Amino acid sequence: MNKKGLETREHIKRSAMTVFAKKGFKQVTMKDICEASQLSRGGLYCHYESTRQIFQEMIDDMMSRQNHEFDLRIEQNQSAVAILDDILEGYKNEMLDSQSSLSIAIYEYFSIHDIASQNNTLYEQYMLSANTWKKLIQYGIERQEFNEVDIAAVFHLIVFSYQGVRMYSKLMPVDQEIPSGIIREIRKILVKE
Repeated sequence: MNKKGLETREHIKRSAMTVFAKKGFKQVTMKDICEASQLSRGGLYCHYESTRQIFQEMIDDMMSRQNHEFDLRIEQNQSAVAILDDILEGYKNEMLDSQSSLSIAIYEYFSIHDIASQNNTLYEQYMLSANTWKKLIQYGIERQEFNEVDIAAVFHLIVFSYQGVRMYSKLMPVDQEIPSGIIREIRKILVKE
């Protein structure tokens, strides 16, 4: 695909993300995405066949970006604490931004019967994320920046706290103290004083 085509696909996904965050997954139509991206139906269908295809590519992109960011920073021999602080700051900002939360859309998408009965892509994404976090935590332990911890338990604490707040933020007000407290406690568990 040429550069213009790739740029158009990125534009479509950015536009679709706003719609999915607002309406969830099940209520979004290709017409909604046409309007949000200001493309004709033909222009949109030239790049994507369905809302499912767009959404799955968005999820794949998000996971790929996170994995790439962790790997790149570790390869550059950056401080594990600096990497952790940057990631947690991003998570905190996302927890406070209920308008851009895709949590409900993700739940709806992965609970669709034919998607849920196929290869469980959500579980695959979860395992990719677990491996990425395991790599970072192990890296921090080896550099003696992190405490010896139960890596799987700390990952569960991070991912389920983050996703829980993202989901709840769509249903009720979440003030700054909730994500700040979570981030503070995760840092206490991981970072050596």
